[in-house]
Amino acid sequence: MEDNIEIEISETNRGNEQIIINKKHKFNFSFQRKDKSKIYRCTEYKTLNKCKSLIILNDKKEVLKYESLHNHLEKEIDVSISVAKHKIKEEIKENSIPMDIKPKHIFNAVSQEMRLICPEYSTIRSQIIRNINKQFPPNIKSFDDIPIESEYYKTKRNENFMIFKNTDLIIFQSPFQAYLFSNYHKNIFADERLTNNASESYNSYLNNIFPNKPLFYKLIYILKEEENLSYNDYQRRTKGN
Repeated sequence: MEDNIEIEISETNRGNEQIIINKKHKFNFSFQRKDKSKIYRCTEYKTLNKCKSLIILNDKKEVLKYESLHNHLEKEIDVSISVAKHKIKEEIKENSIPMDIKPKHIFNAVSQEMRLICPEYSTIRSQIIRNINKQFPPNIKSFDDIPIESEYYKTKRNENFMIFKNTDLIIFQSPFQAYLFSNYHKNIFADERLTNNASESYNSYLNNIFPNKPLFYKLIYILKEEENLSYNDYQRRTKGN
């Protein structure tokens, strides 16, 4: 058995446990023995290479046996992608507010930890976004399922959105937006032609924000971001900036 075996725990794309050895080879779980030790076989075992390498770990993830019989090239790049995906997935799980997770930010944090062996962001970006979306609550399937109250109905300033819902319409309004409306609604509706132009402009604006139909809670997140931008812009304008 090789000395100085470095073990990392990862997982397959289907979420099954995977063992990384010396940042060069991947082993998938095969079966568990009566003594609770587990046997992992090289990922090339079921390919044309039919690699016979295996590793046996006890329930404390200590190496009982390692047969390094690899008949193929080392897979450092492939291994780095698997490790990065797993580390990012674990980081996402630990974040209690998935809507605040920025894919590139979390990638940068993991890449700094992994240093030179981390894959390019473009190769795992879609996987990061899928993992983030999995942390959202189940998507709303019908209008009736939209809750009146939710922990996600808060502005970035931790203020509650006011919810107005009837049979076919729901409106989210922050205290800041309510203030604007109460103070400027006469100007907003003073000119019908201006209102129509504003409506067309706003529809175009919404189409730019939502080119595709978003998940309900992702929609809430984006509305929260936009509301905060408006709030900050208003504060700058009232201060003469």
